[in-house]
Amino acid sequence: MSSPTPDALLGPADIRELAAALGVRPTKQRGQNFVIDANTVRRIVRTAQVRPDDVVVEVGPGLGSLTLALLEVADRVTAVEIDDVLAAALPATIAARMPERADRFALVHSDAMHVAELPGPPPTALVANLPYNVAVPVLLHMLDTFPSIERTLVMVQSEVADRLAAAPGSKVYGVPSVKANWYAEVKRAGAIGRNVFWPAPNVDSGLVALTRRTEPIKTTASKREVFAVVDAAFAQRRKTLRAALAGWAGSAAAAEAALVAAGVSPQARGEALTVEEFALIAEHKEAGARPEEPAPHKEYE
Repeated sequence: MSSPTPDALLGPADIRELAAALGVRPTKQRGQNFVIDANTVRRIVRTAQVRPDDVVVEVGPGLGSLTLALLEVADRVTAVEIDDVLAAALPATIAARMPERADRFALVHSDAMHVAELPGPPPTALVANLPYNVAVPVLLHMLDTFPSIERTLVMVQSEVADRLAAAPGSKVYGVPSVKANWYAEVKRAGAIGRNVFWPAPNVDSGLVALTRRTEPIKTTASKREVFAVVDAAFAQRRKTLRAALAGWAGSAAAAEAALVAAGVSPQARGEALTVEEFALIAEHKEAGARPEEPAPHKEYE
């Protein structure tokens, strides 16, 4: 297999020329900030630990900066792009700059939030510069839809990176932290400066690495049931769990019964709990109901 040419990656002038030729102006609506530094995309690929046998899925490839760097290393790359102009142009960019790898590239022209299947072998890795405005829902959707993804590295707004990687007890620990942890071990994996983007964003960026859990969370509750507890707990994060989960459980008393049965203090707050503890609470939702009152709608009264 021949190696890509040294100048195959896109530099600042290449990005601007491509954008001008396509009439592309990065839009805030889609959170478009194109990476213009070859060293940065190669660093992302290294940090993601992309291997020669990996099938990588990339979300939001834009003009192809990271795509080309991924194709240098991975066996295959599938890019998911929502923008009509960018999606139409990317295959030609790959063919022109890395013709010897073009047959290992596939494009899916779609909203990543609606992608249910991908062409070719199942993806083993997700590597992406995610649009800041949809980063968390896209990440969770991809992890949920493609369980074959073992390793993930995403570049997101620095504050979002902090939230995703936060541990229980942290001030920024919340819904994204818990839900990401349902699927994977999560950690911060570095910072990215503003000057490697065009246009330069007015926020800092961070890398987040996620390694899929080898064993899923042990619980009899479904993911939907566990996430319902998480959403309720953080909807009123200043309240104790007894109060915050009252609507979810049907009453404050029922919430307290579920918490006690799960071994969690009713006076605790959501930011103190692990994903495993949220799963335990979900398992004990009916702990407050009396056996002689199994009415199906009782919990919603």
